[in-house]
Amino acid sequence: MPSWILNEIRFDNLRGDLFGGLTAAIIALPMALAFGVASGAGPVAGLYGAILVGLFASLFGSTPTLISEPTGPMTVIMTAVIAYLIASNPEQGMSMAFTVVMLAGVFQILFGLLKLGNYVTMMPYTVVSGFMTGIGIILIVLQLGPVLGHATPPGGVLGSLEALPGMIENLKKEELLLAVLTFAIILFYPSRLKQFLPPQLIALIIGTLVSVFFFAQIEMREIGEIPKGLPDIHLPIFTRDQWEVMVFDAAVLAVLGSIDALLTSVIAENLTRKESDTNKDLVGQGIGNMASGLFGGIPGAGATMGTVVNIQSGGRSALSGISRALLLLVVLYWASDLAAHIPLAVLAGIAVKVGLDIIDWSFLKRAHRVSPKAAFIMYAVIGLTLFEDLIIAVAVGVFIANILTIERMISIQGDAIKAFRDPAKADDFSFHEQALLCLLYTSPS
Repeated sequence: MPSWILNEIRFDNLRGDLFGGLTAAIIALPMALAFGVASGAGPVAGLYGAILVGLFASLFGSTPTLISEPTGPMTVIMTAVIAYLIASNPEQGMSMAFTVVMLAGVFQILFGLLKLGNYVTMMPYTVVSGFMTGIGIILIVLQLGPVLGHATPPGGVLGSLEALPGMIENLKKEELLLAVLTFAIILFYPSRLKQFLPPQLIALIIGTLVSVFFFAQIEMREIGEIPKGLPDIHLPIFTRDQWEVMVFDAAVLAVLGSIDALLTSVIAENLTRKESDTNKDLVGQGIGNMASGLFGGIPGAGATMGTVVNIQSGGRSALSGISRALLLLVVLYWASDLAAHIPLAVLAGIAVKVGLDIIDWSFLKRAHRVSPKAAFIMYAVIGLTLFEDLIIAVAVGVFIANILTIERMISIQGDAIKAFRDPAKADDFSFHEQALLCLLYTSPS
């Protein structure tokens, strides 16, 4: 097929691409399970998302080394979507949530066809930083229940915080120990070993083994059986009353996924010195999310960790992303029985570390030094993201940032304007400029 349809697939770097795909798959496995459980859709939905979004984004995207899979920010939004739709329609809520994922894919394809790729990444950094920090905090707060040995309370951030005293009073020490152990392994994992085995996988294995051998007699919340066979098709389901909500949520997923993917694509471009087409990347992401939603997977986007590891391991073409998806598919069919015994507390520990990594600590430390106005925008976006609404946070942040930009431009233009009565005494101008001004000044109107 023409190159403008398919991504760059080459076979002259077979060993590097296969090893890059293998390494990215090893990293993706624990993350996909953790995000699937955190979203409320289940671990298999995380695996389907990692497989399908990654496969189709690699096939039809533009950045050859981009690895796409469920990410922390997308999972946070998907969690809210699932919670709301199931509460309002218990029978069809989950299918409607997957419909939202498909609609998000449609939006992303439209973004690409309308060539909006360059505009998506032009959002002010203060807004992006505040938004991502808010997302990271939400992900951490939503994991407080599983870390303490309980299910995630309803009601989002406020619901989790309100239920926190009761969860602490009735915490399950064994599950808390597993979550802390998992988090500590990832946090203190030697950097020199990361190129051989990712800390998330090691933490997942050790946490599971500790649960099996030391807490075998204790009732522990686990992933449970992962269904084998082909996934069920979730055809689009719409209700007239909730149509606007579904479209709105899909638009939020599409915009966030597009920003996430294109920023990761920029990182891949810098590492490989290979330019890509942002609009084609959006089409690839959209096709991937449509496929994921159709087969019951959660949404995904370009993942920085997987992409960087893929490149560092030798991946150079889309064959690395394709091989990664196929390897995860093999794991799904051949190792699902082993995955059933993974404790939920271990996945919660992994998710908490992801949330901490999403928070923009560097900008939080220096925002007030850069500009009080920039700090105000960032903190306002964080607050609105946590306690109001994600899209409102972005809209308000962009509006305030644009107002401040216009004010600054007016100030700069005002400083550049100078008034004078006699052109010959305009000392800041050259002799020729003064002569031209005198000519204009003395010429009849």
